[in-house]
Amino acid sequence: MQHLDHDRLVFLALGESEADNGESTHLATCALCRAEVASLQQVAGLGAETQGLADLPDPPEHVWQGIEAQVRAAEAGPLLTETRRHRVPGQADITTAGQADTTTAGSTVTRLDPARRSRRSRGWSGWVATAVTAAAAAAVAVVGTVSVLRPDDQTPTPTPVVVASAPLAAYGATPPTAKGDARVFQDGQLHLHVANLPSVPGYYEVWLINPTTMEMFSVGTLGGGSDALLPLPPNVDLKSYSVVDVSAEQYDNNTRHSGDSLLRGSLTG
Repeated sequence: MQHLDHDRLVFLALGESEADNGESTHLATCALCRAEVASLQQVAGLGAETQGLADLPDPPEHVWQGIEAQVRAAEAGPLLTETRRHRVPGQADITTAGQADTTTAGSTVTRLDPARRSRRSRGWSGWVATAVTAAAAAAVAVVGTVSVLRPDDQTPTPTPVVVASAPLAAYGATPPTAKGDARVFQDGQLHLHVANLPSVPGYYEVWLINPTTMEMFSVGTLGGGSDALLPLPPNVDLKSYSVVDVSAEQYDNNTRHSGDSLLRGSLTG
């Protein structure tokens, strides 16, 4: 089977021209040429997808060295067209494109003349295959640069150091299923995790209480979720204000504790 010219396949893949009736018929029956067109279209698509990434910094020098190596390999490599075909037994081997080599009895194999193949590869269309190869290499380089700038495996965030903690249990008339945990981090933030709090018409507020004097101050409020991270006042004395309290509060403009505590626990650490 006579395959379509490689350079013609490149132009078809790039959409530079439309296939005529004969070429369409051949592509419909030749899996090899169809596969080559699909491969070239994929390369062209990679190049098109990187058009919006022009603002990225230049890839490292070794990436460009790899691109140059691939381009040189494409220029020196053999064409993808079939260079051998079996002939009818007894048929004379008269051709200007190659020279005949007799193999086993009853068959002759024609090989493409190396000089002609070299001239063909240096023709006007040789730059097309090189350009496609360079586009593929450039696309790989851009993707590699993006991977370096935005790697999938991000450096894990260090685990905060806990300097004090307290389990929170239901307090007073609160259902016993309500519970929580409080942790004070070294950076001065209080993390609360609560569960099964009873619904209230107002909101939940977090306090630190001195159990000796029963003095207290508000740390902040809980949102609608089960976790909250609240900043503590600088230089807070956690040994004195060691009780964590979660209360139910009303929207009454009263900044004092309502007296309705839901959870409590004592910090240790």
